[in-house]
Amino acid sequence: MALTDPAARRRDHGRADAHGHTADDDNVSKRLLESAAMLSYDPSTEIDWAAPLPDGQYGLNPEWSTLYGTRLWGEMTEQQRVTLTRHEVCSIMNTGIWFEMILQQMVLRDQYLKDPAGAEFRFALTEIADECRHSIMFARACEKMGVPAYRPNKVIAQFGRAFKALAKGELAYGGILVAEEVLDVMQRDWMRGENVLEIVRGTSRIHVVEESRHMKFARQEIRERLRYAGPVRRRTSATGIAMGAYVIVSSMVHPGVYKAAGLDVARALAEVRSSEHRRVMMRTSSRHLMAFLAEAGLLTSRSASIYRRIHML
Repeated sequence: MALTDPAARRRDHGRADAHGHTADDDNVSKRLLESAAMLSYDPSTEIDWAAPLPDGQYGLNPEWSTLYGTRLWGEMTEQQRVTLTRHEVCSIMNTGIWFEMILQQMVLRDQYLKDPAGAEFRFALTEIADECRHSIMFARACEKMGVPAYRPNKVIAQFGRAFKALAKGELAYGGILVAEEVLDVMQRDWMRGENVLEIVRGTSRIHVVEESRHMKFARQEIRERLRYAGPVRRRTSATGIAMGAYVIVSSMVHPGVYKAAGLDVARALAEVRSSEHRRVMMRTSSRHLMAFLAEAGLLTSRSASIYRRIHML
């Protein structure tokens, strides 16, 4: 009777094992595996890497440029705007590569010695395979656009080294979610940009589709790890995730992009810091993330103050 009783089945699905993992958690991973089997891309064949780049097309929608709406933007030539947006998008892609390498190490460490027959384990490795392809895709796109590799400064690089070595559980998956959610909103606009380079539109389409699975996985992992967490752990994790967000968001656009466009770097940085348009765009890109963090109990007064410093709230 217990095997056919719906209420009993629901209780069984909600019953956690020694690691807090339930059958419902596993079902999420199974659905994500099915999605990956049906809808995944190979950038080496999906993108026309040999196609020439039209001279007048942007690297990203002008509205997403850090200088859009500033006085300096109004003084720039059209060629400077094109150059700036191409360098900005490649800077963001290089930040993506840097963080995807951190992500892969954290996920591998989290899955170490877990049941290889489990759906969670198999999807985690599927995600790592996706991230490897994405990093290669971004690297090829930047090479195609003739933009150098923009890397985080030494302090940020060391923070990333420490984060990937120490972050675990909801802190690791929270950091992953921050990077993926913010970039997802931007890329959904870029892939529809009529005057955006096709190579950027194409890479954005691939990334948006495949990262949607990664975000669902990260959200589920966060819910699972916090299932029996107390208030102290939630507050500590909330602050750690916010600090990770600060590092990621503040590192997305390297100061070198302004020099590449022939601009005064100090003035450009000052105008970015005072840009109300930039603040609005950052809050827009963070809206869904903030809603989830609040739902999960990871948006505290202390973490909120950090998010406000980078205009995510």
